[in-house]
Amino acid sequence: MLGAFLTLHLLNHLLAIGGPKAHIHFMEAFRAVYRNRVVEVILLLCAASQVASGLIFIRRRWRDRHQGLDLLQLGSGLYLAFFLLVHVSAVLAGRTRFGLDTNFYYAAAGMHVLPYRYFFMPYYFLAVLAITVHLARALHWLAHDRLSAATLRIAKVLLVIGGCTAATLIIAAFSGGLHDITVPAKYLATFR
Repeated sequence: MLGAFLTLHLLNHLLAIGGPKAHIHFMEAFRAVYRNRVVEVILLLCAASQVASGLIFIRRRWRDRHQGLDLLQLGSGLYLAFFLLVHVSAVLAGRTRFGLDTNFYYAAAGMHVLPYRYFFMPYYFLAVLAITVHLARALHWLAHDRLSAATLRIAKVLLVIGGCTAATLIIAAFSGGLHDITVPAKYLATFR
């Protein structure tokens, strides 16, 4: 369930390439599903479970992680745990504490206020990259005995290149690199 949500969530962010209206239009339709109280609670529990189980796995396997790719998986997992905790908390705070619609402009605001853009641009970029690195390592473990080494290597490289490309496009879309964006003052005010 969390994987399906993240896939649609990343697709939603990629739709921002078409501008804020394209992003918001898809988000409003998608919210009919994930903002259902039961679904939302299940998603929050899935995210909390993923963070907890990932941290437990890291703790148990910490000493076993000696090779570069294993360390990359460990690092991506730690970053994803950090990101999920911060991101979900920020979205819930935006809705409950600030009374804001946590739409395109809520996510984009931090990229339009100095010095916060120097945090938010790498923060989002690394989140997308960490997801693809984590998926590439999962692909390795799930398919290493079914695919040739060359095929597996190409698949993992393409996955990570796709992640870097998606991350770059998302950052460009939200930071105003693709369209002129005017973030409403109420969103910018959360950083002042």
